[in-house]
Amino acid sequence: MSKVINHSLFTDYDIQLFRSGTHYRMYEKMGSHPIEVDGQQGTQFAVWAPNAQQVSVIGDFNGWNNQEHPLSPRWDSSGIWEGFIPGIGKGTLYKYSIQTKHGNYIVKGDPYARHWEIPPKTASVVWDVDYQWKDDGWMKKRAEKADQAQPYSVYEVHIGSWKKKANGNSLSYKELGEELVAYVQKMGFTHIEFMPVMEHPYYPSWGYQVTGYFAPSSRYGTPEEFAYLVDQLHQAGIGVILDWVPSHFPNDAFALAQFDGTHLYEHEDPRKGFHPDWKSAIFNYGRNEVRSFLISNALYWLDRFHADGLRVDAVASMLYLDYSRNEGEWIPNEYGGRENLEAISLLKDFNQAVYKDFPDVVTIAEESTAWPGVSRPVYTGGLGFGQKWMMGWMHDTLEYFKRDTIYRKYHHGNITFSMIYAFSENFMLPLSHDEVVYGKGSLMTRMPGDEWQRAANLRLLFGYMYTHPGTKLLFMGGEYGQPSEWSHEDGLNWGLLDRPVHEGVQSWVQTMNEYYKDTPALYEKQFEQDGFEWIEAGDAERSILSYVRKGKDGSPIQLILCNFTPAPHQDYRVGTTVAGTYKRVANSDDKAYGGSGMVTKETVETSDEGWHFKNYSMYVDVPPLAMVAYELVKEKIAVKEMEEKQPKAKKKEKKKAA
Repeated sequence: MSKVINHSLFTDYDIQLFRSGTHYRMYEKMGSHPIEVDGQQGTQFAVWAPNAQQVSVIGDFNGWNNQEHPLSPRWDSSGIWEGFIPGIGKGTLYKYSIQTKHGNYIVKGDPYARHWEIPPKTASVVWDVDYQWKDDGWMKKRAEKADQAQPYSVYEVHIGSWKKKANGNSLSYKELGEELVAYVQKMGFTHIEFMPVMEHPYYPSWGYQVTGYFAPSSRYGTPEEFAYLVDQLHQAGIGVILDWVPSHFPNDAFALAQFDGTHLYEHEDPRKGFHPDWKSAIFNYGRNEVRSFLISNALYWLDRFHADGLRVDAVASMLYLDYSRNEGEWIPNEYGGRENLEAISLLKDFNQAVYKDFPDVVTIAEESTAWPGVSRPVYTGGLGFGQKWMMGWMHDTLEYFKRDTIYRKYHHGNITFSMIYAFSENFMLPLSHDEVVYGKGSLMTRMPGDEWQRAANLRLLFGYMYTHPGTKLLFMGGEYGQPSEWSHEDGLNWGLLDRPVHEGVQSWVQTMNEYYKDTPALYEKQFEQDGFEWIEAGDAERSILSYVRKGKDGSPIQLILCNFTPAPHQDYRVGTTVAGTYKRVANSDDKAYGGSGMVTKETVETSDEGWHFKNYSMYVDVPPLAMVAYELVKEKIAVKEMEEKQPKAKKKEKKKAA
């Protein structure tokens, strides 16, 4: 076997950027790269280990012997060790043998590895992702729509448990590229969000304990096969959002923790470097090389795998130094406060880097506090995210829905409170995986009443969500009312769709997706105050909400009524600001969805009688436990409006004549 040839992919400028924390394409230089040097095929290696005495590449090609292929330290004190090994290429198993400053040897996987062995094995794999993309149409359309308001109806998926085979195994990326793509397309979701696909050793962590930040999990196939899955989704008109976890990483001996024998990627002091909730390490956001690693990783998934967005996990844990800590267990910042200034800076740099290079994608923050400006531009003092999960809406809404319907009138504020702050951020309404685990019950079982009422409540919940301002997210299984909690081991129970009650819920979600996508009033101003108007928010006695959704000029307004009790209401009078003919366009109580099938007026006309402090009103039928939507199909100028538009002179003449 040939020895190591002294060769580098780095320029002096690369090193300058890396050391300043602003090299956001480090994956092009670091890690392992199959290339040709001086006519020889082989692999270039580069790893950051500034406190090591020696670094060698070990693998199946040299019997895992740490004396055979030592790398050379760069002369510029960057801490990077590098070298070219002829004769090895794609598919080679390898690790780094690192001699620490204390003289002992540790073995580590490659932080920048593009591929890993299937867990529980832990070797990195030399890989060069070679995939011919066929999503040009999608990417072109994505760029053209970058500055336009768009609907986001997101289907959240855990790859390993969406569907299990008869033998209990998960579907592969290629199999998902057929079955999952067809299902999501049929259901009408605009996007799919994958819980972390990055390599992780512990399957029950759901992917949130990442060890291979640059590698799709090999449990389901190769990186090319993951690219195929994304490509198939794009060709089917479905966007792809990836969960990204820069908040913490596990302490596995083969991975990032104490990488060169020192706390390199993480803080040394456990008051800053250890996460009490997840028993994991916290990145040192103030170390420039770590910043380059993290932001490069984010851009890698957008660049090489055509991801359409990144949902950033556990942002609140990054923002606060005292997150989940008691007094004395955390260190204040330089000003004596609890804000993590280094993490705040990283998040701002991350968002600016993403939107600079990929202005047509979206970043989404899972942030559970009232931190101001999460989804506001950095230049205005915000963190720069495109959207933020509306955790308060999720909590209040589910708290309201779990109550017996006869008591809901006493908790009416829970269902209306979200509108007080709905436009303070660009909110996404999440009904996520976190809401169907750890004894919380599924969405279906959290609804009160008998089976019919639970299903009706669930359809009502979805109708309310899809017509509430903000984008939408629904975790897999919720769309057909799976009664059991989600289990990453068992997968979803697709056999339930043989029962009309579950098929009806699924059909309603399908209808809501199409209604949302096809109705500009529901998404054109989903982040703007003037896209929403209460008609009546105070009818607590009957537990009925009525409101209007509006888009840009020319978009037909939508009048929405939600009845949160089983009591139907014939000829319920509702006010409106626009006179005309309204047509019923959605009804969750329709028999097609498993509803009661109560006969309701298909079209209604307004009268000039004011109601609910509006100029006009109409009488509609409101079914039990249902959301009903009406669209203005023909506007007319009513008498009051004509009088208001008459010139003052004519009004005076009319008065004089009288």
